[in-house]
Amino acid sequence: MSKVTVKMIRSAIGFPRDQRATLKGLGLTRMHQTRELEDTPAVRGMIFKVKHLVSAEPPEAASKP
Repeated sequence: MSKVTVKMIRSAIGFPRDQRATLKGLGLTRMHQTRELEDTPAVRGMIFKVKHLVSAEPPEAASKP
Protein backbone atom coordinates (compact mmCIF):
# COMPACT_ATOMS: atom_id res chain seq x y z
CA MET A 1 0.00 0.00 0.00
CA SER A 2 1.20 3.52 -0.70
CA LYS A 3 2.28 5.98 1.96
CA VAL A 4 1.90 9.69 2.54
CA THR A 5 4.22 11.99 4.51
CA VAL A 6 2.44 14.48 6.76
CA LYS A 7 4.21 17.41 8.45
CA MET A 8 2.69 19.79 11.00
CA ILE A 9 3.50 23.28 9.71
CA ARG A 10 1.26 25.41 11.93
CA SER A 11 0.33 25.36 15.61
CA ALA A 12 -3.13 24.18 16.64
CA ILE A 13 -3.41 26.83 19.36
CA GLY A 14 -6.66 28.72 18.94
CA PHE A 15 -8.29 26.09 16.73
CA PRO A 16 -11.25 23.90 17.72
CA ARG A 17 -10.73 20.91 19.96
CA ASP A 18 -11.75 18.44 17.25
CA GLN A 19 -8.97 19.71 14.97
CA ARG A 20 -6.41 19.33 17.76
CA ALA A 21 -7.70 15.79 18.31
CA THR A 22 -7.34 15.08 14.58
CA LEU A 23 -3.69 16.15 14.68
CA LYS A 24 -3.13 13.86 17.65
CA GLY A 25 -4.85 11.05 15.75
CA LEU A 26 -2.39 11.58 12.91
CA GLY A 27 0.43 11.30 15.44
CA LEU A 28 1.44 14.95 15.25
CA THR A 29 2.01 16.63 18.60
CA ARG A 30 4.78 19.18 17.90
CA MET A 31 5.57 21.73 15.23
CA HIS A 32 7.64 20.48 12.26
CA GLN A 33 7.05 16.86 13.30
CA THR A 34 6.80 14.48 10.34
CA ARG A 35 4.96 11.16 10.12
CA GLU A 36 4.75 8.63 7.32
CA LEU A 37 1.27 7.07 7.24
CA GLU A 38 -0.61 4.59 5.09
CA ASP A 39 -2.59 6.33 2.34
CA THR A 40 -6.12 5.25 3.29
CA PRO A 41 -9.43 7.09 2.89
CA ALA A 42 -9.57 7.63 6.67
CA VAL A 43 -6.13 9.26 6.75
CA ARG A 44 -7.00 11.36 3.68
CA GLY A 45 -10.12 12.62 5.47
CA MET A 46 -8.12 13.53 8.56
CA ILE A 47 -5.57 15.40 6.45
CA PHE A 48 -8.37 17.24 4.66
CA LYS A 49 -9.88 18.32 7.98
CA VAL A 50 -6.62 19.97 9.12
CA LYS A 51 -5.19 20.88 5.70
CA HIS A 52 -4.51 24.44 6.92
CA LEU A 53 -2.23 23.07 9.69
CA VAL A 54 -0.29 20.36 7.82
CA SER A 55 1.49 19.67 4.56
CA ALA A 56 1.10 16.27 2.92
CA GLU A 57 3.02 14.70 0.05
CA PRO A 58 4.22 11.31 -1.15
CA PRO A 59 7.28 10.14 0.80
CA GLU A 60 9.60 10.10 -2.24
CA ALA A 61 8.82 13.77 -2.93
CA ALA A 62 9.62 14.68 0.68
CA SER A 63 13.08 13.08 0.59
CA LYS A 64 14.26 14.82 -2.61
CA PRO A 65 16.31 18.03 -2.15
